[in-house]
Amino acid sequence: MKLFFRTALFASSLLVLSCAIVSKKEPQRASPNVKSELAKIEIEIAAGAPKKAIVRLNKLIAQHPGTDVSVDAEVSLGQIYYQQANYNESYKHYLSVVNSEYNSARELEAVIGASRSLYKLGRYDEALNLSQKALHYTGLAAATKIEVHSLRYNIQWQMGDRLDALKSLVLLAESAEEPAQREKFRIRAADFVESSLKESELSTVAQSSEYGFVRAPVLYRVGLASFEQHEYARAENYFREIQTVAPGSDLAITSKNYLDQITARQRVAPFTVGAVLPLSGKYSGLGQKTLRGLELGLGIVGGNNSDFKLAVIDSEGNPDVARRAVERLVIEDSVVAIVGDLISKTAEPVAQKANELGVPVIGLSQKSRLTALGDNVFRNALTSQAIVSELVQTAIEKYGMTKFAILYPNDPYGIEYANLFWDEVLAHGAQITAAQIYSSEEKDFSGPISRLVGTYYLEDRVDEYTNRLKDWYGQQKVITSRVTPPNDLLPPIVDFDAVFIPDGVKALGQIASMLKFHDVDKIHLLGTNLWNNPAIVERGTSLIEDSLFVDAKTIVDNSIQKTRFYQDFKNIYNEEPSVFEAQAYDTALILKDLVSRGARSRVAVRDSLSKLRQFQGIVGDINVTDEREFTRALTVLTVKSGKIQAATGPESQKIQ
Repeated sequence: MKLFFRTALFASSLLVLSCAIVSKKEPQRASPNVKSELAKIEIEIAAGAPKKAIVRLNKLIAQHPGTDVSVDAEVSLGQIYYQQANYNESYKHYLSVVNSEYNSARELEAVIGASRSLYKLGRYDEALNLSQKALHYTGLAAATKIEVHSLRYNIQWQMGDRLDALKSLVLLAESAEEPAQREKFRIRAADFVESSLKESELSTVAQSSEYGFVRAPVLYRVGLASFEQHEYARAENYFREIQTVAPGSDLAITSKNYLDQITARQRVAPFTVGAVLPLSGKYSGLGQKTLRGLELGLGIVGGNNSDFKLAVIDSEGNPDVARRAVERLVIEDSVVAIVGDLISKTAEPVAQKANELGVPVIGLSQKSRLTALGDNVFRNALTSQAIVSELVQTAIEKYGMTKFAILYPNDPYGIEYANLFWDEVLAHGAQITAAQIYSSEEKDFSGPISRLVGTYYLEDRVDEYTNRLKDWYGQQKVITSRVTPPNDLLPPIVDFDAVFIPDGVKALGQIASMLKFHDVDKIHLLGTNLWNNPAIVERGTSLIEDSLFVDAKTIVDNSIQKTRFYQDFKNIYNEEPSVFEAQAYDTALILKDLVSRGARSRVAVRDSLSKLRQFQGIVGDINVTDEREFTRALTVLTVKSGKIQAATGPESQKIQ
């Protein structure tokens, strides 16, 4: 019965529409006295006396049927009942005007009122059908169009007709005359697209011209989704359509960039390798070292006649710059593969963008889970986990250390290593007795070290300080206002065997000096492969002696010093290479070898890298794991007699 009732009411609304086609008679004009009476009633309505007004309006309708006053009275009754939330009565009176055989200047008002009443009654199909009639009236004012389209949007939203609701939002924007109001509706439509449409609905909007100005952003959205899912043919169609739908717009410019990338995927210069490196800023030194290793590995320097080219862009240590650098290398240079970046915050965007573009990329950063970004992402670098595992295992099992402190910079590198070290120490059953963070821009390490060894906050050791102060005064022969207790009255609490410092050699040198100043000297310093740098000896104190850090097979190894790489590097640059040049050299040598043996496409290079086994590199045999990680043997290093060498055990490590 419910279904029949709804269908019957829907049919009545269809009847309303059909009646609009039938010509209507002009109503009789009521006398001025009668019109005056209606005016008085409307004043009563405005004054808040609806009950009395209802009686008088019904009386007017009964006494003056077929007149313009009776029609107006029906509209007024519809308004009163609507305000009273009596939507059934409101609809009945409005509908009587719509279905009347007489013309009325207020018929449009009655159509809209009846539609609103149906909406309030939850009769959405009928309300939507009747509201469509309002749009057929000629000469509609902009405000009326906005009123009707707003009503239709609400109805469509309640019915779950999201696509029709979007059309109403588009019509609202097109109907608005004021720029501010028009922009408000445009923003609302854009938000609706962003938050309310399903993927299938987005595709419908993208393929239809009925959605006006929202079509271009939808085309961009589905185009971008197709691009990220590697459906490049479909993405190309969407991006090209934007050029037609919204030429010259920001979306057209951005989509043109993606079109260039799609085209660039098919264009490859097999002998051109790209590199994204930090050639300026804090890590520029490492970037320059890596660049020299790549050039030497590809045979570009050293008087060789190489067919290879190296296209290099400075990442500036900026993720956005790094990402755009990848696009340029692919679009402008058609590189067959990319090497980089070195630092964590730019390594990920480089790898992500290269993977999107289908270009094999060999990262040189220790950023965790880098290769998980995609099948095109490889890494030729010691992972932070591997370094920490080897370091902790050696410190505990070979050197007998059981208690550790951590002093680390407040940057991604320092935080990642500090967390890994802490977890690894606990996993081995040892202890972390102290930990202290410091600013990555720190120049004076006195504060962080004082906090590390418990001499910064005197209130934490007040009893001990009071006793020591009393003893100190007791030792003074003369007490004057000029005689004050020393700042180092409290001794440092050194309840650890070693301090782990995941930072570069510059910070290490400053920290080592400050540790000595604070009487912290009978400990080991532990670090990462950043310490495998000749500058560690120049910057350090005696604490640098017996320090422990981990790297791959190193330049101090005699077998490396006999290689052509080592000799060529010394001849060209008049200095010894570091592990960064060696790592980059191996990377370039691998790419050169694969391309020279026939891997002339990006897919071929990627597949060949995946199968790489026992490649004889400068820093040892290189293998690529199923996770696309380059592996090699690790070495625990130390500084002995002012030189970096392999650590051989505690018997040779006498703490100063």
